[in-house]
Amino acid sequence: MITVHKNSDGALIEVELSGEVTSADYTNTLVPAIEAALSEHDSVRLLVIVGHEFKGYDLGAAWEDTKLGLSHWRGFDRAAVVTDKGWVKTSARLAAPLMPCPVQVFEMAELEEARRWIRESLGSIHITDLGGPCVQISLLGKLDPKEYEQAEADLDATLGDREGFRLLIDLREFDGWQGLTALAAHFRLARGHVGQLDRAALVGDKAWQHMAQRVGSHVLGTRTQFFPPDEYENAKAWLMAG
Repeated sequence: MITVHKNSDGALIEVELSGEVTSADYTNTLVPAIEAALSEHDSVRLLVIVGHEFKGYDLGAAWEDTKLGLSHWRGFDRAAVVTDKGWVKTSARLAAPLMPCPVQVFEMAELEEARRWIRESLGSIHITDLGGPCVQISLLGKLDPKEYEQAEADLDATLGDREGFRLLIDLREFDGWQGLTALAAHFRLARGHVGQLDRAALVGDKAWQHMAQRVGSHVLGTRTQFFPPDEYENAKAWLMAG
């Protein structure tokens, strides 16, 4: 059976699997809970507790699980699986790279850690006015879509009525995006301000970041330059020169 715990709230749903899970458990319990949350939120976070008494799925439940994932593919912001069952851990880890959101597996003894992880923000975006036409965006940790909503408001406030600006993108502590929706939010933010961009310096330590700078320079027709982490001050100087 599937039990939706009473402490589930808003966009966070905590469920427990026990015994044999059937298609009726999905139809009558889990799907209504997810759809109710999605009617009020753009995405949901799902914490699944798989106890020792869990025996598995019947064939109908396996099909319902597949349909749930496909029909709400972009609706999941983050998922955690808490279990001591080896085959469940292996299944969750194999499925994780295919999911559009971060998936983390925890032991039963780590239940409270899993609850903290499912609630917290894994990353943040900081906007800093460097003076003159120069602005710095620092991407920290692993970003979710909500961070981009606040970043857009902060960037607009910092830019004010400037006709153009120069951008320092600091990726020294950037760990990536929490799923496809966060990546899409990143591109929306960039697209909304690229027309004002005069010059961009990117500071990072990964090959894909250097590649992104090269592609961006070619596609956008904007002067860009990549700098390794130990040349952060040089990046600022290049941005402000001329």
